[in-house]
Amino acid sequence: MRTAFVIGAGLVGTSAALALTARGVDVRLSDQDDSAARTAAALGAGSAVPPEETVDLVIVAVPPAHVAATLADAMARGLGRGYLDVASVKGGPRRDLEALGCDLSGYVGTHPMAGRERSGPLAATEDLFEGRPWVLTPTAATDTEVLNLALELVALCGGVPVVMDADAHDRAVALVSHTPQLISSMVAARLEKAEDSAVRLCGQGILDVTRIAGSEPAMWMDILSANPGPVADVLADIAADLGSTVEALRALQSADDAKRHDGAAAVQDVLVRGRAGRAKVPGKHGAAPKVYEDVAVLIGDQPGELARLFADAGAAGVNIEDVRIEHSTAQQAGLVHLFVEPRSAPVLAAALRDRAWSLRP
Repeated sequence: MRTAFVIGAGLVGTSAALALTARGVDVRLSDQDDSAARTAAALGAGSAVPPEETVDLVIVAVPPAHVAATLADAMARGLGRGYLDVASVKGGPRRDLEALGCDLSGYVGTHPMAGRERSGPLAATEDLFEGRPWVLTPTAATDTEVLNLALELVALCGGVPVVMDADAHDRAVALVSHTPQLISSMVAARLEKAEDSAVRLCGQGILDVTRIAGSEPAMWMDILSANPGPVADVLADIAADLGSTVEALRALQSADDAKRHDGAAAVQDVLVRGRAGRAKVPGKHGAAPKVYEDVAVLIGDQPGELARLFADAGAAGVNIEDVRIEHSTAQQAGLVHLFVEPRSAPVLAAALRDRAWSLRP
């Protein structure tokens, strides 16, 4: 791939443009908001000057509702040898293109499974897709050359190609992406009118559950409006679990031993099934999930402390598999959880104590 035209200079479009430009591809940028295209260009994502000749690949990075119309216009103008979109839903845009009478041989739908809570070109990064699944949904009509261009794009951006049926993709993302966003927002909405005394008790659990609730509502309205059926199906199943769990918790308040027993069994069933489902989530680098040991270290809130901790861990010859930080609400300190291989935990703990770090059980 020598040339590309990115239509839509938001987070995903600009990130793809940054990755392509860094690898020597001549990238041109366009956006309905000219200032977004100019900002992306200023960040080094390419040029905001329209292409003078047909490009190798046109990348449409606009909201799902506008994908088909944007692609149809680009195809009618003959802007590229191949066309793809990066929208988070795939079945609807494909059917819209069919309804518009477009030739689908030059098109493949794609969806990089990467993003951030922030949007726009200023949130873009060259490595946004590094190591992340990038779904491709070719049809029987997709030309081999176009599919190869899409695969080259994924490789240049550092993604991992995954081929799926478009509608299967939409059901999958409803389960693993779109519904979690709504659930996170629903939990966070409980905090809006909560007493300050209650909110001050927030710990790591509520931070984990509500992190994605900070995402841009307008962006998510675009996504959810394009995939409402599959999301509603998942929510209906959750609503059934929620209803039965409410009844079970009420039963735990009963004076009847049998009702309390049944209630406890129902609540435990949800917790057990939840743990089993969590265990299926891929671990590091997409491998099977592993159990790591937690080495918890008390750290002061001063510049350089976290770097010093990591340096001391590195000096001990221990690889940090994951990290989590809990911030204290009462003092300028925090608890850093270093997750390591179980056999490495005693080595790390001893090394950190030798370097005067304070560890917590």
